Amino acid sequence: MEEAKPAAAAGSRPGTRADPIFGYRRYWAHRLTPAPVLPMSRAEMDDLGWDSCDIIIVTGDAYVDHPSFGMAIVGRFLEAQGFRVGIIAQPDWRSSEAFEALGPPNLFFGVTSGNMDSMVNRYTSDRKIRRDDAYTPDGAGGMRPDRSVIVYSQRLREAYGSVPIVLGGIEASLRRIAHYDYWSEKVRRSVLLDAKADLLLYGNAERALAEIAHRVAGGETIQEITDIRGTAFIRNRLPDGWVEIDSTHLDTPGSLNPPEDPYAMEGVGETNGPPGGTREAGPNAAAPDEVQVVRFVRNVKAEDRSRSVIRLPGYESVSGDPILYAHASRILHLESNPGNARALVQRHGNRDLWLNPPPVPLTTPEMDALYELPFTRRPHPTYGDARIPAYEMIRFSIAIQRGCFGGCTFCSITEHEGRIIQSRSEPSILREIETIRDEVPGFTGVISDLGGPTANMYRLHCKSPKIESACRRPSCVYPGVCPNLNTDHSPLISLYRKARALPGIKKVLIASGVRYDLAIESPEYVRELAQHHTGGYLKIAPEALTDGPLSKMMKPGMDTYYRFKELFDRYSREAGKEQYLIPYFIAAHPGTTDQDMLELALWLKENGFRADQVQAFLPSPMSTAAAMYHSGVNPLRKVTRHSERVHIPRGLKVRRLHKAFLRYHDANNWPLLRDALRRMGRADLIGNGKRHLVPSFQPAGTGGTRKDDRQGSRRKGAYRPARTQHARQEAGDFKPKRSGRAGKKRR
Repeated sequence: MEEAKPAAAAGSRPGTRADPIFGYRRYWAHRLTPAPVLPMSRAEMDDLGWDSCDIIIVTGDAYVDHPSFGMAIVGRFLEAQGFRVGIIAQPDWRSSEAFEALGPPNLFFGVTSGNMDSMVNRYTSDRKIRRDDAYTPDGAGGMRPDRSVIVYSQRLREAYGSVPIVLGGIEASLRRIAHYDYWSEKVRRSVLLDAKADLLLYGNAERALAEIAHRVAGGETIQEITDIRGTAFIRNRLPDGWVEIDSTHLDTPGSLNPPEDPYAMEGVGETNGPPGGTREAGPNAAAPDEVQVVRFVRNVKAEDRSRSVIRLPGYESVSGDPILYAHASRILHLESNPGNARALVQRHGNRDLWLNPPPVPLTTPEMDALYELPFTRRPHPTYGDARIPAYEMIRFSIAIQRGCFGGCTFCSITEHEGRIIQSRSEPSILREIETIRDEVPGFTGVISDLGGPTANMYRLHCKSPKIESACRRPSCVYPGVCPNLNTDHSPLISLYRKARALPGIKKVLIASGVRYDLAIESPEYVRELAQHHTGGYLKIAPEALTDGPLSKMMKPGMDTYYRFKELFDRYSREAGKEQYLIPYFIAAHPGTTDQDMLELALWLKENGFRADQVQAFLPSPMSTAAAMYHSGVNPLRKVTRHSERVHIPRGLKVRRLHKAFLRYHDANNWPLLRDALRRMGRADLIGNGKRHLVPSFQPAGTGGTRKDDRQGSRRKGAYRPARTQHARQEAGDFKPKRSGRAGKKRR
C-alpha cells in the first residue's frame, strides 16, 4: 500500500495551514478506479473487479452523478484519492438488510441525509407531511426516515457493529451541537451522540475527508483523529495544556426564570470565573491543575490562542434555559471565521462534545479540480426512465462558487458553507459549459443557471486578508455594505459575456438569488443581468417590508430594492424588453407583527403582485432566527437578562393569518382577513373599491359563512380576479397583475 503523507500528532490544535486536497499520494486502489458510475450493488462491484469497497456512502437522496449532489461530489473526490467508493442510496431503513448490500467497507461508512435536512425535506413549515420529494425517483415521498442520519447509523450498527461511522452533509452540519428542533419543540442533543457515530464533519468537508481517509488507511483509528478542522467528536476530558474559556465571560446571560444558580457547572472550581460559578465536569473531568479558566479578551497571547477552547453552556443547561440557548447560539456564530475561530466544547451528560474550528476554505485550483472530476452528470442507470425532479431542475446549471457572506438569520448557508467566498476560475466554468453542450442529453443551448448560494458573490472578498481573518461580523452587507468589501463585479460580467459567446450556447440564465444590495454597487452588472440573462422575470428576495422583521433578518430596507428596481427597469427598457421583478417575502418571521403583514399586503396590492404560493418562516436547526424563535430575545446583540425581546408569531392561527396577508387576493382567506382587520381597527380596508384590501362579500364555494355565500351568490360576477401574466411556468410564485390590453402593466 502506498502511504499517505505524515499526519499531525493526535490531540494537537488544527491550524490554519491547509495542504492541497489533491496533494496526497493516492491510495493503492487507484489502479481499479475510476468507475463509470460509483457502484450501488455487488454485481456492479464484481463488474469492476472489486472484492470490497474502501468507503461506503449512505445517503437519503437518489444517486445522481452530478456535482450538485453531495454524495456524487464526495464520492468522486474520494475516488480521485484512490479509494473504492460505493453508494447505498435511499435504503429501506426498516431493517438492516439494505445496508448490507455492498458488504462492510474497509475504512468507514459515510452517512448523510442528502442535500436537505430530512425534517425540512419531509415536513412543511406548518409541520404537515409533504406529498413529494424532489430528490427521489418520480418525486415519490416517504423514501427516507425522519432524522435520517440517526436512523441510518443505527441500522449500520445493527449490521456491522464497530465499523467506523462518519456523519456529514447538511443535517449533520446544522445539528452538530445542542440545537432547537422545531418539529419536536425542544432542544435536542448533538446528532453525533444520538447517532452513536464516531466522527462528524461539518461544512464543506473535502479537506477533512481526504485527511481522515488517508490516515485511517495508514493505520490510525477514527478515535485517534482529533486534530482536523471542521470535525466534531466526543471526549471525556480536556487535554492537558489547554486553556479553557468560559463563554459567559463574552456575554453575561440571565435566565428567564433563574434557578438557584443558572451558570453552575457541577464539579471542578474555576479561576477568574463568574462569582460562585463552577465548571461542568463528569466522572472523567480534568483535575483543577490541568485546566485554567480565563476571562475572554480579544487580544489573547498567541501561545494561549493556539491551545484555547471556549466552553459553551452544557446541553442540560441550554435545554432548560432559552436565554442560555440564545447565548450559546451567539457564541457559536461569533466563532465561525476560519481565521480566528477557536475550538468549542459543550457538555452532554458526563461527556464533552468537542468542535474544532471551521475548515479552511478551498482555493480556486482546488475548486476547479473538484468540479471537473469525471461526473456522468446523469442519474445512476438503475433508475431507468424515472424522473428525478431535483436533477431535472439543475442538470443544465453550473456552480461557480461556494459560501455566502450575507448572514441572513433565517438561512443556514453560512452555518454550513461559511461566509468566505470560494470561487472557480473562469476557464474551468467555461469548460464545464462545453461539457454540458457536448455530452448531456437533451441540451437545447440554454444554461439554466450560473451561480451558487447567491448569483453575484463570485470572487468578492475582503480587501484586506488581515482584516478578514480577524473579523467577527456575521454579515458583510448588513446594516450596510462593509467598506472593506471588494464589490467589483467585473470578473462575473466577463464570465457572463464569455459564456454566452461560446458556440452552441443560445442563452445563459441566472436562477440563483441575486443579492441586489450588492448589485447596485455595480450598475454595469445590473445592465448585463437585465439585458442578457433574464428570461422575462427575475426573482429577488426583499423578504419583508418594515424595519421590525428586516432588522431580525439582517436584510436591507426597501430603499435598496427601489434603487435596484430603477436600474433593472431602465436597462430592460434600453434593451426593448418588458421584464419584471418577482419579489419573495417570508411570513411569520421573528419580529413580524400583524401590522407588518398588513402593510406588506397593501404594498403587494398597490404594486400588483399576487402570490400563488407563500413561504412561512421555518426555524432551521442552528440558525440565528431559530434561536430568536425559541428564546424570544435577539442574539444579534449581547445576550443578557435585559436583552431586546423579539415579537414571535407563534401558533398555527397566527401563521395562517400572516400567510393570508400575503395571499390577500385568495377568496378563501377573506373571512380570516376580515376578522383580523376588524380586530386591528382597520375595517376601513373591507369593501369593494380599489382602495380596499378585501371585499365585503364572499363568492360562493369559497371559505366563509353561509351568509357570505348567499351574498356572494346574489352578487354573481361582482368578483373578477385580475388577469395574470402568461408563461406561467416562468413566473415563479409572484405574478404582476395586468389590466387593459395585453402587454400593458398596471402601474
